[in-house]
Amino acid sequence: MSYQTIIYAVADSILTLTLNRPDKLNAFTVEMGHELIDAFDRASEDDTVSAIVVTGAGRAFCAGMDLSGEGNVFGLNEAFEPDINDMRERLRDPEIEKGVRDLGGLLTLAIFRCKKPVIAAINGHAVGIGATMTCAMDVRIISRDATMGFVFNRIGITPEACSTWFLPRIVNMGTALEWIYRADLIGSKELKQRGFVTYRTKGKEVLEKAYDLAGRISRHSQVSVALARQMMYRNVCLKHPREAHEVESLAIYYQSRTSGKEGVQAFREKRPPRFSDKASADMPRFYPWWDEVEDK
Repeated sequence: MSYQTIIYAVADSILTLTLNRPDKLNAFTVEMGHELIDAFDRASEDDTVSAIVVTGAGRAFCAGMDLSGEGNVFGLNEAFEPDINDMRERLRDPEIEKGVRDLGGLLTLAIFRCKKPVIAAINGHAVGIGATMTCAMDVRIISRDATMGFVFNRIGITPEACSTWFLPRIVNMGTALEWIYRADLIGSKELKQRGFVTYRTKGKEVLEKAYDLAGRISRHSQVSVALARQMMYRNVCLKHPREAHEVESLAIYYQSRTSGKEGVQAFREKRPPRFSDKASADMPRFYPWWDEVEDK
């Protein structure tokens, strides 16, 4: 797939995904949504990629949905009258998938199922889907001058992109509700204080910090990192710690037989490990331990 609204560039095992509509402040379109989904699914199986950095071209990260189009700007078919049973029983019916499902949610589900860690390098303002798409990313680094806004209620719509699942897990329910109710722009200082972003830096240092972290990740076993990412997201939702123990037992069992041997040997020889396993082909036999249909 050739991309018109994003740039897919790999260097030193790091994929930089750049939202590339700078003249529109990287406003999100249906085309961009589909391209990002394809890019995350592609990167998940791309052995040249060990970590992903997402940023925006120009002075913004993403100004939210492009509201300048004709008709339903969200790409939805207004002729239907779906209910919750349609969503539960007909989710992959083309009528529902193309006409009813939230494209932002399809994007964050693609990020969620990705095997590679994802770092948001928020170089400028991020509003609406520009903010919610980062909720599914693992680390958020923001420019001191940037703001973010969960502004949905302001324009008469509701939160999307699975943000009602992700956001309260990142901050807390009270903060998530306050930000949604306020529907205004939130400064980088508040975002850092409340735990939504991990690092707050000068604008020119956002990408530097993201690449430094991505570089550290890229030295590790791709399989171990992929397992750790999925275990952290999925195990936190389990009902009992024993369920996490079951998955962790399998993971440590298989990794101790494979990349773990190289890691131990490197430690003994006081040298950097040389991991060769690939997330595309070397995942252990128990992976995935969940129903993959749930992720799409």
